Amino acid sequence: MEKLIIPEQDIINAICVYVARKKQVRPEEVEVELMYDDDYGFSAEAFVHDRKQVLITQNMIEALRLWLDEYLNMDPYIGLKLVLDDVEGIIAVGK
Repeated sequence: MEKLIIPEQDIINAICVYVARKKQVRPEEVEVELMYDDDYGFSAEAFVHDRKQVLITQNMIEALRLWLDEYLNMDPYIGLKLVLDDVEGIIAVGK
């Protein structure tokens, strides 16, 4: 089976949907910035109406699982891992 590669924009879209559901707003109202730090790993900042929420790696994986299940009709438990790629930026890889 081929590896699934989820590009940065799809990770952002998944987080927008995830945060929108938690905050009861439309996904279009959510802005997301992905980040990587050598000490802390992957994280994201989500902004809804000028309020910031920080998501840790596990929240990001949870958002991707929701997106895989509901938007791609794929198994959400395929062993996702976030990767910092020199060319593509932050991507997710699944088995």
